[in-house]
Amino acid sequence: MKKLVTLGLIAISILGSTQSSSAQKIGYISADEVIVLMPEAARIDTQLNQYQMALYQTAQDQQTELNDAVAKFYKDSATMSPQLKEVKRKDLQAKVQELSGAQQKIQNQFEQKRQELSLPLQKKLQAAIQEVAKENGYSYILPRESLIVMPPGDDIGHLVKKKLGLKDASERATAPMRPATKK
Repeated sequence: MKKLVTLGLIAISILGSTQSSSAQKIGYISADEVIVLMPEAARIDTQLNQYQMALYQTAQDQQTELNDAVAKFYKDSATMSPQLKEVKRKDLQAKVQELSGAQQKIQNQFEQKRQELSLPLQKKLQAAIQEVAKENGYSYILPRESLIVMPPGDDIGHLVKKKLGLKDASERATAPMRPATKK
C-alpha cells in the first residue's frame, strides 16, 4: 500500500512538473545578429581598429628603436670597455625580453578595450531582450548559437530589433521604394 501511495505521489509530481514546464515559453535569439545592426557597433568597430593600429604602431616603433640600438652596439662595441659592453648587452637583453611579450600584451590590451567599449551596447541589448521576454511571456531566452533544434516561431530576434528601432538588411531590401518625382 505504501508503495502504491509513493508511486502515486511520484506520478502526480511528475505530471505537475510537466504541466507547469509546458506552460513556460522558451525563446531564443542570436545576439550577434542584433548587435551588428546597432549604430553604436560601427562606432565601436572604428574605435577598436584605431586603437589596435596605435598599439601595433607603438610596438613597431619599439622594435625599430631596438634594432637601432643593436646596430649601434655592434658598431661601437670595438671601442667600449668590457664593463660598458656588459652593461649595454644587459640593457639590450632587457629590451628584447620586453618586446618578446609585445604580441600577447597587445592582444590583452585590445581585448580589455573591446570589453570596455562594448559593455554599454551589451547592457542595452540585454535590457531590450528582457523587455521583449516580459512583454511576450517568455520564461527563458537562450542564445541561438547553443541550440541545435529550434522552432522558428520562438526566435525573438525580430521583436528585439523592433524594440531597439533596428531594421536588418532583408527588411531594408524589401522596403517599398518611393517613386521618383518629376520636376
